Amino acid sequence: MQLLDAPAFDLLRPHLATVEMVRKSVLGEAGTALRYVYFPHSGSVSITVGLSEGQMIEVAMLGRDSVVGSGAALADGIALSDAAVLVPRTASALEIAAFRAVAAASASFRLLMVRHEQTLLAHAQQSLLCNTLHPVEARLARWLLRARDLSHGEMLPLTQEALAQMIGVRRNAISLVAHDLQRAGVIHYSRGHIRILDLRALQTTSCDCYAAVKAHHLRLVEPCRDDGWGHHRVPA
Repeated sequence: MQLLDAPAFDLLRPHLATVEMVRKSVLGEAGTALRYVYFPHSGSVSITVGLSEGQMIEVAMLGRDSVVGSGAALADGIALSDAAVLVPRTASALEIAAFRAVAAASASFRLLMVRHEQTLLAHAQQSLLCNTLHPVEARLARWLLRARDLSHGEMLPLTQEALAQMIGVRRNAISLVAHDLQRAGVIHYSRGHIRILDLRALQTTSCDCYAAVKAHHLRLVEPCRDDGWGHHRVPA
């Protein structure tokens, strides 16, 4: 997490282990017990829900401003959704027992984790609304803006198949929209890699859901930052 007070960070530090987040590796599976909580340094993790027929859709994308598995760790340790690495990078892994011990010892840490889970719920609700009501072009733009935030503006290693799954549409719909955005000079897409060329145009194309999710984060998480809080990022 980007916001941890100094005492909580000191409690966490001895238990953190840096791990590689390999593309498509599973960090959590719905209905199974979690072993670790993850604090991504960069890259992104896709939180998805699926049907028995194999269909799936993303409900949230987590990265350096998030924690993977904190809600389950604070409850019974059973994952409610699937979590898989979308953009590979590194993370700090923490065993659930250690996570719970820190949460029990630090009220400020517990508060931050609860607020994070509220933000995640807001993200999931907004994604559901967006995927139900908004056109594919706006949904794709919203998704790319979030991915850009988590990847420091770098080129995104994403196939059209992956993008289609993330926003719950057919691949040909993504192909048409991506072609239009590339022709307009908004993005460049080649061999499974996307680079955002015109950020302002992409923001204009996006629906209000992108800004709404950011506002939820500022409202729920940023209040934890006061004169007693240090700005500690989990070490990469």
